[in-house]
Amino acid sequence: MISESEGLSNNSQTEVIETSKKNNALGIGLAILLAITTFFVGLQIGSTDNSKNSNAQAAGVFSVFSNTPIVDNGVNMDEFWRVWNLMDQKFAYSSTTEIITDKDKLQGAIDGMVRSYGDPYTVYLPPKEAASFDEDISGNFSGVGMEVGIRNNVVTIISPLPETPAEKAGLLAGDIIVQIDGVTTERMSIDEAVQLIRGEKGTEVVLTIYREGETEFREIPVTRDNITIPTIETELRDDVFIIKLYSFNAIAEMKMQLALREYVESDATKLILDLRGNPGGFLQSAVAISSYFLPTGKVIVRESFADKEDQIHRSSGKTLGYRHPEKMVILINRGSASASEILAGALSEHGVATLIGQTSFGKGSVQELVKLPDNSSLKVTIARWLTPLGTSISDGGLKPDYIINVTEEDRLNAIDPQLESAIIFLNGGDISTKEIVAE
Repeated sequence: MISESEGLSNNSQTEVIETSKKNNALGIGLAILLAITTFFVGLQIGSTDNSKNSNAQAAGVFSVFSNTPIVDNGVNMDEFWRVWNLMDQKFAYSSTTEIITDKDKLQGAIDGMVRSYGDPYTVYLPPKEAASFDEDISGNFSGVGMEVGIRNNVVTIISPLPETPAEKAGLLAGDIIVQIDGVTTERMSIDEAVQLIRGEKGTEVVLTIYREGETEFREIPVTRDNITIPTIETELRDDVFIIKLYSFNAIAEMKMQLALREYVESDATKLILDLRGNPGGFLQSAVAISSYFLPTGKVIVRESFADKEDQIHRSSGKTLGYRHPEKMVILINRGSASASEILAGALSEHGVATLIGQTSFGKGSVQELVKLPDNSSLKVTIARWLTPLGTSISDGGLKPDYIINVTEEDRLNAIDPQLESAIIFLNGGDISTKEIVAE
């Protein structure tokens, strides 16, 4: 699919769209890739309004794509048409250059205008790419099974999903995608990268990645496959109940209800909610799950728009009552994004849970998908997510109360110091000596 784990809703369902440190030596402004679902809580579906007065004056270029006339806003288009005509008159096609149509040029002009906003999640999709995007979000796709996003202007793996080709190939959260099958990702849009990553089951894609702390790139071949995304797993360790939530998909709340029922029946008094590697999904799922731990009316997240008042999402108060955990930890890492950050931020700021792990991804924007009359689409950022205290989720991500890193040696030996630290903390132990100031 595309940036794996893109939650999508109709007009009645708002999702969170959501989305490695920039290495100056690399000199790349990478894009996002992907293969499975896309990690955004907040994609809304819209369409162009064709009901406006047809007497409005149309402005040349973009009215070609819509039945809605575009009113001339006074922008001088002389230079645009001058370059258009110069290209028609002077450009010499070679044997390796395809002749493009006027429609191709118009779509290229629109794409360039959209790119000028500098937002990697605002993208113009011509008809072919739009159809592919629709296929992705419907769940009909094969890929490598990982979530990716833009972090510090480079294409970064948010998280490989469990039991997928990406995880089995050894890709890690925080890896920067430098090349896809030898094609540089510099200046590549998210959707262009996605198209290169996606492919038929059984075929191979080679990803060149940069991993923090290493001096050389790695070339990692990954064989594409059909991807199945798990939702929830549970585990009981003595008096600590552990819920691993992989995605805020359409069934996440129902699965959480079942998991919390297990928790209540277990008689455990301490709870760990593991959101590591969870790239997000539906906003409604994040709000509903938060409501099990917060009283009615508590602010969960604020949706900040450019052109209207903030929309505040509050808890419905479906709390666990007397079975509310005595102590609760939420585990986060670089792969926790969007809806994960909404849930973790809300429970942390309301004093319900302690955050342990690594700083989250920092993806807190909402996109609307606008269908255009020529079957192209515009995916445009329309809002930002803010925590209950007004902190932007995109502003560096959420900082945990206790920073616990996982080393390469830990991974090779299947040791999970973050989970173990959470259990020690819940049982009254001191983990402050484990704290690492810098990640």
